Amino acid sequence: MEHFEKYSKGYFMPPTIDLEWVKKERPEKAPTWCSVDLRDGNQALIIPMSLDEKIEFFKLLVKVGFKEIEVGFPAASETEYAFLRRLVEENLIPDDVTVQVLTQAREHIIKKTFEALEGVKNAIVHVYNSTSLAQREQVFRKNKEEIKQIAIDGAKLLKQLTEEAGANYRFEYSPESFTGTEPEYALEVCNAVLDVWQPTPDHKAIINIPVTVEMSMPHVYAMQVAYISQNLKYRDAVELSLHPHNDRGCGVADSEMGLLAGADRIEGTLFGNGERTGNADIVTIALNMFVLGVDPKLDFSNMPELVDLYEKVTRMHVHERQPYAGALVFAAFSGSHQDAIAKGMKWRQEKDPEHWTVPYLPIDPEDVGREYEADVIRINSQSGKGGVAYVMENKYGIVMPKKMREDFGYCVKSVSDHKHKELLGDEIYQIFQEEYLDAASPYKLVDFTLKKDVDGSRVGFVDLEIDGKPVQFAAKGNGRLDAVSNALQENTDVRYTDLTYSEHALEIGSSSRAVAYIGITGADGRITWGAGMDTDIITASILALFSAVNRMKAGK
Repeated sequence: MEHFEKYSKGYFMPPTIDLEWVKKERPEKAPTWCSVDLRDGNQALIIPMSLDEKIEFFKLLVKVGFKEIEVGFPAASETEYAFLRRLVEENLIPDDVTVQVLTQAREHIIKKTFEALEGVKNAIVHVYNSTSLAQREQVFRKNKEEIKQIAIDGAKLLKQLTEEAGANYRFEYSPESFTGTEPEYALEVCNAVLDVWQPTPDHKAIINIPVTVEMSMPHVYAMQVAYISQNLKYRDAVELSLHPHNDRGCGVADSEMGLLAGADRIEGTLFGNGERTGNADIVTIALNMFVLGVDPKLDFSNMPELVDLYEKVTRMHVHERQPYAGALVFAAFSGSHQDAIAKGMKWRQEKDPEHWTVPYLPIDPEDVGREYEADVIRINSQSGKGGVAYVMENKYGIVMPKKMREDFGYCVKSVSDHKHKELLGDEIYQIFQEEYLDAASPYKLVDFTLKKDVDGSRVGFVDLEIDGKPVQFAAKGNGRLDAVSNALQENTDVRYTDLTYSEHALEIGSSSRAVAYIGITGADGRITWGAGMDTDIITASILALFSAVNRMKAGK
C-alpha cells in the first residue's frame, strides 16, 4: 500500500520496569468489572436507547452480576440526567450495586453531575481530562503544567462537593488519551490527583488507564500499565482500572495483558459495542478466564437470552462468529471436526473426566446455555459421516452400524449439495426415512407366516408384491430372516452374499419400536444397506432386508 511512510508510532515506551508479570499464565482472580454499555456503548449507537430500554438493559446488567455500572454523563443531556433520576426515584439500584457517572474536569459540568446524584447511595464520580501530546498541542494548546492543573482542580471540586453533600462517593480519574501520553507525565498527573484525594485502603480511589485510541501492540500497552502500577503513589489504596478501545482489534488482548501487568479493574461493554471499532468485550474477556479455570464472577450461563435482549435494545447484531455468543461459534460443518467432536463427547460419557477436553470445543456449550444438537453439529455438503451419525443418534436414537454411516453420510451430503443449504435434524431424518425405511419397490413385503419345523428350522410362506403384483413364496431357513432371504434368492433374480445384521430398541416398553440394519454384498462386491422399523424386531429385520434388496436393485 502507498503512503505507509506518513505513519509513525504515536505512543511512548515507558522507562525500565519489572517484567516478572510476563511469566504469569492467567489472572489469579476476576477483576472488578464495570459495564459502560449505558454510556460509552449507548453513545455509539445509531439510535440511542430510550429510557425504558436503558432501564431494561440496566436490569440485565444487574442480573448478570455487574456491581459497578456506568449509567451515563448526566450533565451532557437531559435524557442521561433523566435516566439517573429515574433509577433513583424508582429505587432500581440494588444496595450492592454502585452506579458510575462521567464528567469532564470542568466546574459547571461537575456541579450538574452532583445534582443528578442526589439520593444515590453508592456512586463513583469519574472525572477526566485529556493529557496526550497531540491534544495538548493541537486542541488545548496548553503546556504540561496547565493540563495537570485542570486535573487537580477537577479533583478538588469533586472532593469539595462530596463533602458538602455529606456523601461518601468514590472518585475515579482518567488521563484521557493515555495511549498518546508520555507515561512519566501521565503518572505525574495521576499522582497529583491522588494527592488531592488522599485515598485509603478502606476508601480506595480509581485510576483509570484508557486505551482511548489503540496505538501500539498489546505488550506495549501492558508495559505502560505495569509502569503506572509499579510507580503509582498510594498503590494499596488505588484500584488500577483499564478502559481499552479496539481500534487495532486488540481490545481483549490489551485487557488480558493489562491485568497480568497489575490492573485490578476493567471497564468495557457486552460484545464490545462502542465508538469506532468498539470497546473491550467483557463477555469474551470473562469467558476467556472461565475456560482457564478462573471464576469471572459474572453469569453468562444463558447466552441466548443475553444476546436477544442486547440486540433488541441496541439494534445491533451479535455476529455469528462472535466468541462464545455467536450462532455459529460451536458449529462444526467439517466432517473431520464433527467426527472428533462426536468421539470426544462419547469419551466423556464413558470416562466422566474432571476437566473439559473435547476436541474443537474450548468450552462446554451447555455452560453458556447452548444445545449440542442445535448448535454443535451442523450438517451441510461439507459434513461427514460422524456428524450425521451424531445427529441421528442423539436426536432420534438411530445408531447405524459403522459402515452404514458412510453410506448415509453420502446421501445427506448429496441432498445438501443439491439444495445448496444446511440441513436441519428433521430434514436429515426425512432423508433416512425416504432412503431406507420407504424403500419398498420393486419388492414389497406384505406378510409372512413361519413356524418351527421338527428339525428346528423355520418353514412357511412369504407374501409380497413384485412391481405391484401379489405373489407367495414358500420359505425355509435356520431362522425367520434366513427363511425369507432364501425365498427371495430362490424365486427371483436377486443375488447377494455376506448378510450383515444389527438391531436395537428405539424406546422402552411393551409397545416400543425397534430398528434393524442389514447390509448385503452384491455380485460386484459392493455393500448395499437397508433399514427397517417395527414394534416386532423380526419384522423390522425382514423389512431391513427388503430395503437393502430394493436399494441394490436401484443401484444404490
